[in-house]
Amino acid sequence: QLQLVESGGGSVHHGGSLRLSCQASSNIFKLYEMAWYRQIPDNQRELVAGITTDGTTNYLESVKGRFNISRDNAKNTVYLQMDNVQPEDTAVYYCNAVWRYSQYEAPLEHWGQGTQVTVSS
Repeated sequence: QLQLVESGGGSVHHGGSLRLSCQASSNIFKLYEMAWYRQIPDNQRELVAGITTDGTTNYLESVKGRFNISRDNAKNTVYLQMDNVQPEDTAVYYCNAVWRYSQYEAPLEHWGQGTQVTVSS
């Protein structure tokens, strides 16, 4: 199955920046819709940012203007640039890939292992 390898997480002071990376193991990466989710204990995983196969993006309202999702199909990689981070951004961040391979079947979905982002006050 598709493997998603995440990197770039860590600790940062509020107002600082991080860039998360997620590299896929498939040369059909360009066919996947990609997204970043985040989750804190005892809470539902929430969509932070998504990017379609044609480059259309969408964002959680609270991160608009601060985060940017992008993809490099030649490198099979999706990025999340996180600027002006706030303590409420602290969470485990997960890379997500969806392949809508058929009009008649449910799409295939894959998840990365998660990477911790901690923002100090």
